[in-house]
Amino acid sequence: MIHSKVTVVFCGEEYSVSPETGLTIGRTGDVEVDDNPYLHRTFLVVSFENGFWWISNTGSTLTATVADEQGLFQAWLNPGAKIPLAMKKLIVWFTAGPTTYDFEIHVASPAFKSVTSEPAADEDDDEVGAATVGRVSFTPDQKLLVVALCEPFLRRREAGTSQIPSSAVAADRLGWTLTRFNRKLDNVCQKLADAGTRGLHGGVGKLATNRKARLVEHALSTKLVTEGDLALLDEPVTTDSTPEVENRVDARTAVAEQGNA
Repeated sequence: MIHSKVTVVFCGEEYSVSPETGLTIGRTGDVEVDDNPYLHRTFLVVSFENGFWWISNTGSTLTATVADEQGLFQAWLNPGAKIPLAMKKLIVWFTAGPTTYDFEIHVASPAFKSVTSEPAADEDDDEVGAATVGRVSFTPDQKLLVVALCEPFLRRREAGTSQIPSSAVAADRLGWTLTRFNRKLDNVCQKLADAGTRGLHGGVGKLATNRKARLVEHALSTKLVTEGDLALLDEPVTTDSTPEVENRVDARTAVAEQGNA
């Protein structure tokens, strides 16, 4: 049987995947990601089974986000789950402890081809991302918050590792108080959760750090924010409101969205 060539790219290094043995990714895998103690020894496995290439999550606690490069497809890979590598290029994000990692999977001849894999000539990347997000729209401040959290990743030129800014650091980057930042983080996560994005809803055992990691993975994988949005961080900081005014603005936005639903 002729197998399509599959390559994993991480931190500038390429790893060819053998259909006979597959490829393991983790703390002590064929791709040694990091000596991060929060990372499973073997976390993800790329393998060839039943005529298809697959990526499997063999860990017990960590999840991974898998998406195509256009932001048109996204899957949340829970422990024990696996999905076929059905597209020419996929990007995988996952977070272990304070560090978020991403790597690419290249499939020379994928089993399936999306008819929308290439954007139209008059459609730029921002429009592709907006179409993916669908009806979810953000206020300027909410968009700024997401850009600030994704900034280290948007400034990188290749797959590798980055750390998501703490809430205090991101708030300082925006010139906001920590209270204001956390309130708007809650609003962003709730808005996406209401739209069906998993892993963002607060509750018992759901720490803000975990929500931020999932938010960053979702934003990057769907192109909710792109490199071009970094310019927003250089615009003059607005001193638009006290907490009372902000709350009224958020409330009016929520009422307007309910009326348009």
